[in-house]
Amino acid sequence: MRDTIVHPDVMPILSPGRHRSPRRGACFMEFASYLAGERWSDHPACTQGTLALLARMVNDRTSDAGRARLTPLIPRVIGLTSDDPLLDVLLAVRAAHDALPVAAEERQRSQAVALHVAVVVLSEHRGVLAAEASESARAALRAAPAANAWATRFIEKVGPVRRAGMSVRQCREVVTGAVQGISQACVGDADDRLVALFTAAVSDTERFVKAERAAADVAATVGAPVASSLSR
Repeated sequence: MRDTIVHPDVMPILSPGRHRSPRRGACFMEFASYLAGERWSDHPACTQGTLALLARMVNDRTSDAGRARLTPLIPRVIGLTSDDPLLDVLLAVRAAHDALPVAAEERQRSQAVALHVAVVVLSEHRGVLAAEASESARAALRAAPAANAWATRFIEKVGPVRRAGMSVRQCREVVTGAVQGISQACVGDADDRLVALFTAAVSDTERFVKAERAAADVAATVGAPVASSLSR
């Protein structure tokens, strides 16, 4: 990836799906790859994988008008990278929180189960972002009592949640289900909800990456290893 971001003379016009070249159009992450100076791809290395997945899904599930509102966010995702699996959990919570109030009942139940699991996982982490995500998950569950009750019964039936965590794959399945749930919901503002979800997820990732890099700088200064659970 180049040290400097390419700024085109015209703003990109986003369209759904993958494109073989800029001449055939571009999705959100393809334009990000271009601006970052990477090979043309909708899976560039310049953006954390779960955030990039969310970008692709929101790009494809919004209308043309809604998709155009994503364009200013493209430069912001460039350089947002992290290998910490905690970020995947935070993004899954953000997505499930937004989907739970409006998704169909079946999707509500799966999202509620994911939030219950996330609360257990987040209890193992210190810091502001983990605490905020945990409270966000609990608030979403309180606001959807029927789905919360179903998820509680389901977890009691299958056994207690293990503290081993949520895999990256599981987190991305939650994100996928959340975006599908919002886009298919019987609401008149699905575009608004999807754009708001992605905008908030970008902000969450920016905060996470900033804190992670600050912790790495401190560790490098004092010669100590960076803790896996950052005190954000």
